This record gives sequence, C-alpha cells and structure tokens, in this order.
Amino acid sequence: MVNKETGLVGAWRLVSVETKDEKGELVRRGERTGYLLYSLDGYMSVSFMKEGRPRFKSGDIRGGTTEEKTAAINGYVSYAGRYTVQDDTVVHHIEVSLFPNWVGVSQERGFEFEDGRLTLSTPLMLVGGRQLSTHLVWERA
Repeated sequence: MVNKETGLVGAWRLVSVETKDEKGELVRRGERTGYLLYSLDGYMSVSFMKEGRPRFKSGDIRGGTTEEKTAAINGYVSYAGRYTVQDDTVVHHIEVSLFPNWVGVSQERGFEFEDGRLTLSTPLMLVGGRQLSTHLVWERA
C-alpha cells in the first residue's frame, strides 16, 4: 500500500485521459502528453497537451495567427502552486495558470493508487459549456 502523504512525491508521466459527463458516461478519451510533479516541500506543477497541435507558421513564440493561438491554448493545460493532502483528496492551491481564472483558486482532485499508477479525478467543472469530470492516469516518470 502506498503512503498517501508521500506517495504523490515525484515525477509522473501522463498515460491516459477520460472525460465523463454528470451521469458518469464517457464523453471523450484523448491522446495527451504531459507531466505532473509533486515536491517534498509541498509544491506541484502540471502541464499536458493534445497530441498533434499545429505549429505556428512564423516560428515566432510571440507570433502566430489568431487561429494558431486559439488551437495552441485549447490544446494545453498548465498550472502550478502549493498542494496539500486530505484523506483521498489532493488540493492544488494554484498560483500560476495558463487559464487566468484559476490563479488564486484551490482545486480538489480525488486520487488513488493502483498497480503503480496514480489516478486523479476532478469534480464536475464547466468545460466547453458542459459540466464534465476528467480522470487522468499517471505513471512514474
């Protein structure tokens, strides 16, 4: 059995992502690449992206068309801050985020360990106009 206080610590590689609706029915399963880091001193960082996001034609990190920027942002999630563990829940206290509305917000993720993997599950949240829950499976990097 994994110690829930220290079992999160380390680097994790994203294995799979599933999104479910409020009835628990599968809405989509996506190909994503990403990493999740938990430090011993209580910090976390997560970044993941859709596979095959189109590159900016200009090659300029601050360039890109409106369409290119929209596709880049819509295919990427990233945030970081402190974390705390409460029973089977990890709370991410977000300090920086690609999505500005999450800055200064604390978000809960249910978590469980099974067969050496970590599953994080969000509560229902507004995604694309629908209430959805996302379930991310991670393995040690």
